[in-house]
Amino acid sequence: MSTEDFRFAEVFSYESLVHAMAGAAGSVTAMTVFFPLDTARLRLQVDEKRKARSTPAILSEIVKEEGLLAPYRGWLPVICSLCCSNFVYFYCFHSLRASWLRGHKSTPSRDLLMGIAADAFVQIIEDEGVGALWNGTFPSLLLVLNPAVQFMIYEGLKRQLRSLVHRELLSLEIFLFGAIAKAVATTFTYPLQTVQSILRFGQHKQHTDRSPLLNSLRSVMYLLINRVRKYGMLGLFKGLEAKLLQTVLTAALMFLLYEKIASSIFRVMGVKRPASSH
Repeated sequence: MSTEDFRFAEVFSYESLVHAMAGAAGSVTAMTVFFPLDTARLRLQVDEKRKARSTPAILSEIVKEEGLLAPYRGWLPVICSLCCSNFVYFYCFHSLRASWLRGHKSTPSRDLLMGIAADAFVQIIEDEGVGALWNGTFPSLLLVLNPAVQFMIYEGLKRQLRSLVHRELLSLEIFLFGAIAKAVATTFTYPLQTVQSILRFGQHKQHTDRSPLLNSLRSVMYLLINRVRKYGMLGLFKGLEAKLLQTVLTAALMFLLYEKIASSIFRVMGVKRPASSH
């Protein structure tokens, strides 16, 4: 088999397909369970008239004002997008790792680079392409750091534990590693997520320079500075409690389901799971 054929087999492999299916299924299930928390986070970010400042209080307000199913409003398009993007992300991440790490050990820096490469690819595929739907695209591209940092920390924690104990990870360990990884990544990128929400909901008029990239950069900088002036540094993290509650629990459950689903499929199909994917 030639080098080109070998690399083709690594990219289009059964192993990558299993990881992609497990990642998509895990993320969809986890997001469905904790979707109301994301609704609360979004309202805290963009609705400045709301008096409620805690996640339970704002969810209670939403249910009273808009009905019992209101916290799940917008669920279907989010789930469809999440399913497709996570399928592509997990497939790309594990395909790239199989190709790039052949004969080498995985390291945090390599995991970070592969995470950025995989998420940038997903972003290009899923970004909206018409009119006002482009709002928030530039901060979205900056936010590729979120899942990249998340995967770097998650894989690093797994490697550290496996160097101490040579066994399958326990469910609680996977859950905790997923939660820690997402908590760090979310806190690190949260100010950009706030800007993205404001732009996407049309609460800021874009600049009219010729360069779209310059327009987006100026809008991001303006919103960050204006928010600090209006609310102080803590204003950049308004709604972080709800975001952390939702994303940390969602990511932890997603990683747990992903690992269990992938392991189960490999076991049922009688395929030995490669050490690099543990």
